Amino acid sequence: MPLSEGQSAQTTRTFTRADIEALQRLTGAPDSGASVPEALINGMFSYLLGVDLPGQGTNYLKQETEFLADAPLDAPVTATVEITRLRPDKHLVDLATTCRTQDGKLVARGRALVLARDVAGAFA
Repeated sequence: MPLSEGQSAQTTRTFTRADIEALQRLTGAPDSGASVPEALINGMFSYLLGVDLPGQGTNYLKQETEFLADAPLDAPVTATVEITRLRPDKHLVDLATTCRTQDGKLVARGRALVLARDVAGAFA
């Protein structure tokens, strides 16, 4: 399916204490207390970009994220990516990124820039 401005994808995840402990074992990250570490929020964006939109073959070039509030553990958070600009001549896709709690509170917002050259039919 061709990409278009306004197209979006989202995923919802509930992070637990076990997720924080796994992140600490893998990276040595400090304990984030009762909130979801920023790295796990950004990981949700990375997942969406590589799996859903644009999808397989996407090369992550840039991510800017402003964290506005803590995301509580053991509560669902939803990450969304939305195409804001397509640059077919350079195979670039600009996307807005947001993460919200179940009650709609904005946890993070930002933008991502990806190279979609290897995505079959991305600019058909």
